Amino acid sequence: MSDRVVLITGAKGGLGTFVTQRFLATGATVVGASRSIAQEDFSAPNFLALPVDFTKSAEVTRAIGSVVDRYRRLDVLVHVLGGFAGGKSVAETDDGMWEQMRDLNLTAAFYVLRAAIPHLRKSGSGRIVAVGSLAAVEPHAGLGAYVTFKSALASLVRTVALENKDAGVTANVVLPGTMDTPANRKAMPGADFSKWLKPGDVADLILWLADERASKITGTAIPIDGPNA
Repeated sequence: MSDRVVLITGAKGGLGTFVTQRFLATGATVVGASRSIAQEDFSAPNFLALPVDFTKSAEVTRAIGSVVDRYRRLDVLVHVLGGFAGGKSVAETDDGMWEQMRDLNLTAAFYVLRAAIPHLRKSGSGRIVAVGSLAAVEPHAGLGAYVTFKSALASLVRTVALENKDAGVTANVVLPGTMDTPANRKAMPGADFSKWLKPGDVADLILWLADERASKITGTAIPIDGPNA
């Protein structure tokens, strides 16, 4: 993928770090974007750090424009960015939690897709891969806001697939189960970590979906879970 320009949102996180490393290893030019990210976070010469608050429309538009101005193209968008909050019923969910889950899991995706799609269409073989959640396929008590917006994310990405198939753009969403990340271990210290999904396995699936070999795969929501789930 040495001739490809890849934008990864949420590039420095429990999953984002693995995804960024996988794409850097291919030789692609990788722009790693996050609210807090620095050039020294990844030592590869083909890496560019791009601090962005993806919940702000104008900031997202400027960021995408800066990538295209610098490299003259955009070929792959990997949208890892998201957030989790739960533990409250719908009746107990306050405006703050609802808005936070909306902004991190849906609105941010809308902003980056809207800004990136025109450039991905020009690529001739643009790739969009978004990270959703296995929880998106069915309701969960106490996770109403999170599940609602992760479900909407899957619908948004699949709609994008239909709207851009004519330009050779593919768009898919990956639905991971609980991943073995430091944050999840801290949140659930009593869990059996051996049953959790390895972030590297999710990163491998994302990389494959961005490859030319997956050019016929679009509009799908692909579940992936741990070996003993």
